Amino acid sequence: MDVEWSGDWVAERLGVELAGDGELRELLGLALRRNPKRAHLLVSNVLGKHVPQHPSVVHGAGYELGERVRELLGEAEARRAVVLGYAETATGLGHAVADGLGVAPYLHSTRRPVEGVAQAGGFEEAHSHATSHLLLPERPDLLSAPDRGAPLVLVDDEFSTGNTVLNTVRALHERYPRDRYVIVALVDMRSETDRTRLAAFAEEIGARVDLVARARGTVRLPDGVLEKGLSLVAAHQEQQPASPPVARPAPVRVELGWPAGVPDGGRHGFTPVHRAALEAALPDMAARLADALEGARRVLVLGFEELMYAPLRLGTALEDATTAEVRYSTTTRSPVLAVDDPGYAIRSRLVFPAHDDPADGPGDRYAYNVAGAGFDAVVAVVDSVADTPALHAPGGLLDRLAAHTDRVLLAVVPSYVPTPPLVERQELAMLSAPLRGPGFSSYAADDVGWLLQDLSATALEAPTEEREEAIQGGGAHYAESLPVEYQPTAQYQELFKEALDTSAARIARAVGTVTETVLVERGPRPVLVSLARAGTPVGVLMRRWALHRHGIDLAHYAISIVRGRGIDANALRWLAAHHDPADVVFVDGWTGKGAITRELAAAVAGFEGFDPEIAVLADPGGCVRTYGTREDFLIPSACLNSTVSGLVSRTVLRSDLVGPHDYHGAKFYRELAEADVSGLFLDTVAARFDEVAAAVDTEAKELLAADRAPTWEGWAAVERISEEYGIHDVNLVKPGVGETTRVLLRRVPWKILAKRGAGADLAHVRLLAEQRGVPVEEVDELPYTCVGLIHPKYTRGATGASGTAVTAVTAK
Repeated sequence: MDVEWSGDWVAERLGVELAGDGELRELLGLALRRNPKRAHLLVSNVLGKHVPQHPSVVHGAGYELGERVRELLGEAEARRAVVLGYAETATGLGHAVADGLGVAPYLHSTRRPVEGVAQAGGFEEAHSHATSHLLLPERPDLLSAPDRGAPLVLVDDEFSTGNTVLNTVRALHERYPRDRYVIVALVDMRSETDRTRLAAFAEEIGARVDLVARARGTVRLPDGVLEKGLSLVAAHQEQQPASPPVARPAPVRVELGWPAGVPDGGRHGFTPVHRAALEAALPDMAARLADALEGARRVLVLGFEELMYAPLRLGTALEDATTAEVRYSTTTRSPVLAVDDPGYAIRSRLVFPAHDDPADGPGDRYAYNVAGAGFDAVVAVVDSVADTPALHAPGGLLDRLAAHTDRVLLAVVPSYVPTPPLVERQELAMLSAPLRGPGFSSYAADDVGWLLQDLSATALEAPTEEREEAIQGGGAHYAESLPVEYQPTAQYQELFKEALDTSAARIARAVGTVTETVLVERGPRPVLVSLARAGTPVGVLMRRWALHRHGIDLAHYAISIVRGRGIDANALRWLAAHHDPADVVFVDGWTGKGAITRELAAAVAGFEGFDPEIAVLADPGGCVRTYGTREDFLIPSACLNSTVSGLVSRTVLRSDLVGPHDYHGAKFYRELAEADVSGLFLDTVAARFDEVAAAVDTEAKELLAADRAPTWEGWAAVERISEEYGIHDVNLVKPGVGETTRVLLRRVPWKILAKRGAGADLAHVRLLAEQRGVPVEEVDELPYTCVGLIHPKYTRGATGASGTAVTAVTAK
């Protein structure tokens, strides 16, 4: 037996025809609008707005469209894209498209002004009953398109005339011009005239415009359809049935445990980092709802106007957490005629007053196809702005729902308020712009911005032994002075060049792998922040990889972190004022035992939005989850000090030099220019990028699918070595090739433990040890290629956990 189409009632009475793809009638029904601009309404069966649908079907429809967009754009362009959804109907659809795209941030237009958030744009929707769309991104640069790049993906539920898209593109293109737009809709219902008009507009602005839709068709409207439609609406005006005056149980409030820092939706922007945090929290939130719904057989998760995505994802998670049948829809501003007929798409309506103190004043709101649908429980999901007395009042939404279901649950998602700047404007003005080469460092100006102050004119160096003896007195910190820069011998310089030639491809592969991982997990525009100075050459190489392989010009800064004193707070404040903290990716060269990893996590805890995860080239200690390799091999940039790091010293923190509005300091050793190999190191590695590209693609995919949880294997080994050698202080044990090299270059080394059979990776370590008269002990079962042990006689204070003195130890 044929199932009656939910558009037959309107089609028969108005003569409206729906023609197109075979799936069109499954996707759409018809209803009549209470709107003098357009009488008919295409009612989507998979949007989750007017018709309750399985949450997985709703999310899947958008997700699949997002996957098609990603395929259309290609990986490089997809990482640069921004997805924009239309309020109110397509806020959830647009977010699901962004999920399918995977690597793009998401923003939706809104009709809710937010105090303190500047408007980044706006546009009009010609046929809507509520026309003004505001764009309120937290990050002012979210919609920007440097060099006209960064495709904009615009998502609406239907593409009817194209007027809304034209208005949007015209308004945004004047402010943020770009070369490419992608229009996404569930259905493309344009006429041939409308298609021609959009193509002409694209040619006019000099941009490519693609369209991705699930189905295509047309709506054929007879003459006089608007007048006929309005007459039909007037003839079938129905009144809200009065609720019987009976006592109803109060709604049950369910505390979701919404993850801190995750926006309630895309009103101010939603990044892939937010997405990952939400995905991790969904099972627990769904379990709380499932417990409260015990015994329910048919459940509706009801969202609230623009708040579509949060309840949608709660619904998809609830499907996995319960055996009940789960459906999803949302309330709306849109007035639609309800007719209880199987051939009509809107069979019932609930009317209730607005409960979020809307900027355009009070008015009616609607929930369709809820009454009479047989739900024995409804979960109403609102944001905290809408959790008002009007929501709970007689005749309010919760009261209306209670008349048609056994149980009403209320789940409130915290309304996201964009984070204000970390410092006031006048205080921020005291922070200097980043230093750049050639004025500071031998790196090119666009390679890195140093969030440091230039102390080049200050005498800070002392011989290693004197410096460390002074620290042992308890009145100094290791970051208050600098070791004398090591001047490599001709033999050592030659060894560096040999090591660079030998390891360049291996380094290039690790650079590519870690960069691809960052772009996928923290993209599309991560801000690289290297820990000066060992992380800085790696940050420059990651930036060059992204530019070479994907055409993405990443911002890169270098900041200071000092053991026992923490990270440079002023540098973080500058970053937070100029970038989204969620986009910041900290970069270091390698891990040893993981001390800096732990230090960074503690240091950024007081700064909202920053992710303490470090991306490193090599992670032999198993301390991080974002790395290029876990092999312990020679990274030639570890062989030298400033002469491979842009001629910049390690960082300095001293109260008489660094004031409350200053960055930590460093020196630029211009006088060492003849010995500088910073550019040689970068160019030699970058020259191997194309050679390793295929291997990187394979390794990155394998790594992204692997379990990369930190094992902290290195920390356990360091503790064992500390005890075996009678040191009893893990800070005196420096594991790995990079850390061992540092011991030999700027500490007082005691001995070197070398893994038996280690080859060329240790040639420079053996040479340095010979020059300094340090014994090298061959050992078995060493998880690292080598380990450097610092002599307790000189470094009790220099290497203590607090950076000051530690108790004397008796060495083996």
